[in-house]
Amino acid sequence: MKNAKMCLGISYVMSKTKVLLLGAGFIADIHIESYKRFVPEAVLVGIYSRTEQRAMETARRHGIEKYYSDWKKAILDSDCEVVDICLPNFLHCQAACFAAEHGKHVIIEKPLCLNMDEADLMIETCCKYGRKLMYAEELCFAPKYERVRKTIKEGAVGKIFQLRQCEKHSGPHSAWFYDIEQSGGGALMDMGCHAFGWFRWMLDRAKVTSVYATMRTLYHIGRTKAEDNSVAIAEFEDGTIGIAENSWAKQGGMDDRIEVYGNEGVVYADLFTGNSALTYSQKGYGYAMEKAGSTQGWSFTIFEEAFNQGYPHELAHFIDCVRNDKQPVSTGEDGRAVLEIMLAAYQSAKTGAKVKLPFRPNVKKPIDLWLND
Repeated sequence: MKNAKMCLGISYVMSKTKVLLLGAGFIADIHIESYKRFVPEAVLVGIYSRTEQRAMETARRHGIEKYYSDWKKAILDSDCEVVDICLPNFLHCQAACFAAEHGKHVIIEKPLCLNMDEADLMIETCCKYGRKLMYAEELCFAPKYERVRKTIKEGAVGKIFQLRQCEKHSGPHSAWFYDIEQSGGGALMDMGCHAFGWFRWMLDRAKVTSVYATMRTLYHIGRTKAEDNSVAIAEFEDGTIGIAENSWAKQGGMDDRIEVYGNEGVVYADLFTGNSALTYSQKGYGYAMEKAGSTQGWSFTIFEEAFNQGYPHELAHFIDCVRNDKQPVSTGEDGRAVLEIMLAAYQSAKTGAKVKLPFRPNVKKPIDLWLND
């Protein structure tokens, strides 16, 4: 019997874990697909959007019972056990803390929040109320990247001395990403968190000792004050280097790849083009892959996009942690460590010098370190 346990020889069915989704944008759609198709132990009981019409349409499209345009009311009214936060970055801290204060476990999309004070408050609040704070870094769950990690753990490349992760596309779907008051930063804030999270995962959460970065705005000039292209180098305590390349200026669809260099070998993995069909079309066709432009000519036709990126595995793990009181592999502390690295990167891009860690600047948001004199 599915979801059944034995108690004193009697079989009983466990109820599904009730999840409230805060957000109805691109990433929320991926979470909905993942829950619906791959996490049968969870049920979506409500969805929030900043616009009631969008909340209603998303709820009806996906068969979600309740919809809201007030996120506090959603948390209080939906009878959820878990709040899955897919909101603009500036709302992460207040939503997570409010959820924990009212007895809800928290899944938080990257980045954790905007500054170290917020990070500490989120961690402390969830700890105070005995709620789990689960940091959604899907690269730690992506099947291909996890296969790489396990290969490395078997000693395939010897001692790692350099890691590289690239994530690049032509820009986010939602307008709030370009508003630095809501996002806190540009391409580095949006995607550099993936690289730094994956570096730490590969290196068993080794500490970063210094960060160097350079960034500029070159494609979305006039639309945003944020950087749309960045390169950051994180140096770890054992001398290993992690190189993060991130861009909102790259044309032709999503690019996500990793490289692992060791003294006895090397591994390359491509998350998107390596999981697609190479297609040529004279007239073009529908959807090819995330953030692809025209499908005329040659294109990479992706399949099982959410699955390949690790979202179902991530959410299934988090729900299992809630149901069986397990420790998540990615927590608020991991999100805090990544945020600290990103703050150092923005500071380095401003000064042109390496920034040593620990680093705790007194700023409202990371990009202030780059923009402000």
